[in-house]
Amino acid sequence: MTTPPSRLRAPEATRSNALHPGAWWLWALGLAVAASRTTNPLVLGLVIGVAGYVVAARRTDAPWARSYGAFVKLGLFVVGLRVAFSLVLGSPIPGSYELFTLPEVPLPDWAQGVRIGGRVTAEQLVFAVYDGLKLATLLICVGAANALANPARLLKSLPGALYEAGVAVVVAMTFAPNMVADVVRLRTARRLRGRPTGGVRALLQIGLPVLEGALERSVAVAASMDARGYGRTAQVPPVVRRTTNLLTLGGLLGVCAGSYGLLAAQGAGYGLPLLVAGLLAAVAGLRLGGRRTVRTRYRPDRWGVRACLVAGSGVTVAVAMIWAGTVAPGALHPGVVPLEAPELPLWPAASVLLGLLPAFVAPVPKESAR
Repeated sequence: MTTPPSRLRAPEATRSNALHPGAWWLWALGLAVAASRTTNPLVLGLVIGVAGYVVAARRTDAPWARSYGAFVKLGLFVVGLRVAFSLVLGSPIPGSYELFTLPEVPLPDWAQGVRIGGRVTAEQLVFAVYDGLKLATLLICVGAANALANPARLLKSLPGALYEAGVAVVVAMTFAPNMVADVVRLRTARRLRGRPTGGVRALLQIGLPVLEGALERSVAVAASMDARGYGRTAQVPPVVRRTTNLLTLGGLLGVCAGSYGLLAAQGAGYGLPLLVAGLLAAVAGLRLGGRRTVRTRYRPDRWGVRACLVAGSGVTVAVAMIWAGTVAPGALHPGVVPLEAPELPLWPAASVLLGLLPAFVAPVPKESAR
C-alpha cells in the first residue's frame, strides 16, 4: 500500500511555517457567525465539538493556550445564569406544561410587565437553555481563537495605526495566564517542601511572590518598549489625517451595521454588503493611519496556502449557515411552542464539519508531533 506524499501531510510547526494568527481568528469568527444563526442545540453542540477538536489537535503548551478551559466553564456559567434568570424573572414565552410554581413577589403598578417568581413551564426552560447555549457557543469559539493564536505574533500583524492599542491588549491577555502559571508553580514548590497550599496563610504567602513576579514582568515590558522607541510618531499632512479619520470612522460604522445585519434574523441581505464596504474603508483608513507610526517588523508572518485554507473553512461555514437560515429557517430554530424535539439538519451539519479542516492542514505543534 502506498503512503500519501509528505507534502500533503501537515508539517511540524516551526518558526518559518507557523500559521498566521489572523487565520485562526477568521476561522473562529466564522464558527461564531454560524452559531449566531441557529438555536438548534444539536447544531450548536456540533460547533462546540468542532472547535474543541481543533483546539485539542493544534493547541500548544503556551500559557495563553490554557485559556480554552476557562471559556468552556464561562459558557456553562452563562447557560446556568440564563436559566436562573428565566426561573426568577419569568419569560414571555407562553407554555402549557407547568413544572412548578415559585412564590411570586408583588410589585408596584409602575413595574407592570415585570414579575419575580410565579409559574414555571417546560417551554420557558427549554427556550432559556437554547438561548444560553447560543451565547455559550459564541464564547467558546472566541476561546478557541485565544487558545490557538499567539497574541505576540498577532500584535506584529496589526496595522501601525492599531499598534499602541494592540500592545495594551496583548499585555492584558498574557497577564492572567502568566499569573496562573506562577500560582501553579509556587503551589507545587510548597507541596514539595511539605508546606500547606490551602488556607488564608498559604494564600498570603503565595500572593506576594506572584505580585512580585507580575511587577517584574511589567517593568521588563516597559523597559523593552522604551528601548525600542515605543510611541514615536511621524508628521503627516492635515488632509491625510482627516481622510484617515473619515475612512476609519465610516468603516467601523459600516462593520458594526453589517455585523448587526448578519446577526439579525432578517438582515442577511444588507448585512454582507455593508460589512464588506466597511472593511474596505477601515483597511484603507488604517493603512493611511499607519504612516504616523515609525516602527519596523522583524520576521513578519506570511499568509500562506495553509492560512487561506484555515480561514476559508471558517468563512465557508459562516456563509453556508447564513444561506441555510434563509432557505430552511425551521431546521435551525426548533419550535418551543408547541414543544418539539430538535432534529439535526443534514447539510447544515455537514457544512459545520468543514470547520474541522484546520485539524488536518495546520502545522502540528512539536509536542503533538512526537
